[in-house]
Formats: sequence, C-alpha cells, structure tokens
Amino acid sequence: MMRVDTRPRRQNSGKAAIERSHPSHLQWLRGRPCLIGDTDCEGRMEAAHVDHAGGKGTSLKVADYKAVPLCQCHHAELHQGAKTFEAKHRIDLVAAAAAYAAKSPHRGRWADVA
Repeated sequence: MMRVDTRPRRQNSGKAAIERSHPSHLQWLRGRPCLIGDTDCEGRMEAAHVDHAGGKGTSLKVADYKAVPLCQCHHAELHQGAKTFEAKHRIDLVAAAAAYAAKSPHRGRWADVA
C-alpha cells in the first residue's frame, strides 16, 4: 500500500526568486537574434533558461542571467533535450549564457552573485 503525504508543501521565502529575477535582462535577450542563427528560425524571440547551468532546485528556477536568446522553434527543440540540442547545433549553452550575461547592459545587478 502506497502512503500519500497530504501535508501542504513548504514554500520557500521568495528571497531566492527575487535575487535570481532580472526581467530587464530577459527583455534585452528577447531583442537579440536567435543564438542558432539559422535561416529557418521562426516565431517570436524568447529568453531560454539554461537549466543545466546550475542553481536549479525544488521550486527554484535557474537565475535569469543564465539564459540565451532563442526563437520559439529552437526553444521548443531545447526542451526536448539540452544535451541533444547542444550536440546537434555544436554549441555550449552554459558558455553562451555566460557570454550574454557579460555583454548585458544590466550585468551590474548580478555582479555580486555570478
């Protein structure tokens, strides 16, 4: 017999979410061209978080400065498998996210965190 825990889940304080949230950087990323740069890019630009860059946990997303610009098509492809995506397009998403973070005009907001 399987036992189900019915107690409510403990919520985090929200402090981590505030420290990791940089909406102005995400908006800046959406203004960049698709990282893949193929002619077959389609859809609007999106800021894609690089989940395997570290810092992700239960009820905790990756920091916004660990994101790259991708069109809708490539973002959906990324969600099918990051390692496969990196191999197919011969790209290192963690390094690309770090490069975009270094170029961002909003980088001062997370300089003490990164």
